[in-house]
Amino acid sequence: MTWTEAQSYCRANYRDLASVRNMAENQKIQDLVPAGGKAWIGLSRDSWKFWSAGQPDNYGYNKACVVARFNSFGRWGDVPCGRKYPFICYSPLPKQELKLFKLKVKKSSSADLDDPAVLENMLLTIKQKLKGLDENIQVNWKKQPDGKVFYKEKKTKEEEKTKDEL
Repeated sequence: MTWTEAQSYCRANYRDLASVRNMAENQKIQDLVPAGGKAWIGLSRDSWKFWSAGQPDNYGYNKACVVARFNSFGRWGDVPCGRKYPFICYSPLPKQELKLFKLKVKKSSSADLDDPAVLENMLLTIKQKLKGLDENIQVNWKKQPDGKVFYKEKKTKEEEKTKDEL
C-alpha cells in the first residue's frame, strides 16, 4: 500500500501507523520486518530520531513520507508517498481490569486454610477451571490485614434463629 493507504487502513482498523519514540520501539519494528525489508511508519513530533545519514533529504521535493529501512540498521529514509511498502500499525494495549471475587468455602475437612500448600492447591484448581477463557487471566489470593486469606464469616441473625429452632 501507499503511505496514505496504509495510514487510512491503520486508523480504520487499529489506531495509526506505528510511531517510534525510542530505540526499543525502533528495535521492535526492526524485529517485525524481514532483514533487508522496508516498512511504512508514522512519525511523532520529535525530530531527532533514527534517520539514515543524509536523511531526510526530500530529493526532488516529492519525498514527504517515512520508510524504515532494515538493511541499514533500522534507520529511516524519506521516500515518495506513492510507493508501495508493507506497513506496521499499532493499537494501545487493552486496559487491564482488576476484578475481586469472594470465594465461599465450606470447610468439611480438617484442611488448614492458612497452610500455604493448601492455598496453592486451591489456586491451581481455580486456574484449571478458568483455563481457556482468556490467556491473560491472573489469579491471586488477597490477604486480609492479619495476613490470612480466609476468615470465618459471622452468622446472620436469621442463621442464628434457624439454628436455635432446630
